[in-house]
Amino acid sequence: MPEPEPAAHPEPTVVPPGPGADPSRTAAAQGVPTSIGDAVGGPLGIAESALPAAVFVAAYTISGQDTTAAAIVAVGLGVVLTIARIVRGQTLQFAISGLIGIALAGFIVSRTGRAEDFFLPGLLANVGYAAAYLVSILVRWPLIGVLVALMTQQDSSWRRDPERVRVFTQASWIWVGLFLLRLAVQLPMYLAGALVALGVARVAMGIPLFALGLWLTWLLVRRVPNLQGPAPGAA
Repeated sequence: MPEPEPAAHPEPTVVPPGPGADPSRTAAAQGVPTSIGDAVGGPLGIAESALPAAVFVAAYTISGQDTTAAAIVAVGLGVVLTIARIVRGQTLQFAISGLIGIALAGFIVSRTGRAEDFFLPGLLANVGYAAAYLVSILVRWPLIGVLVALMTQQDSSWRRDPERVRVFTQASWIWVGLFLLRLAVQLPMYLAGALVALGVARVAMGIPLFALGLWLTWLLVRRVPNLQGPAPGAA
């Protein structure tokens, strides 16, 4: 999950959806990641999150605002990063999903000719994630609780413990806020066509903000008593 040092007593880790996150690289069996780098997918995860957007903006500027050339360069980089995961024998799920996202962004740009549309899939993804976390809170199935239960191989008995539900709800609100913050900053830039500023914001609010969310989530979740045991009243 977040970016903490390994704890003296293993505690479950939570890796909500987000750029570059690779749960297979967390120390799931021990409950905490070995480092924040592992939680976000290592150096390749960080590269997959930050480089395509930066490279797209750079290629667009250097090529004289050629959206097709910039899209090709960004997609090509995505392919290289995916191949790098294959060579290193790492999990491909997140690399492939990242490549699909880059390819979709490139396709949209090639059809619209608007460079800022390269960032449209990411903006829509943030809308989707924020909505998913918000709905989960409203129906009292906070997603952080669901993720913790899955990673600790528990059933849904945690929902019978008001304390667990409260903490998992608070942690889920962190992610609602994170995704809405990205939208609040980046959507006006997208609408204004501020490509360079949008690219900078995308990189700055990618891994760094995601890591902050993981850290805050861990600080909350680690306080839940007997998290890996059955909830009070569970059968």
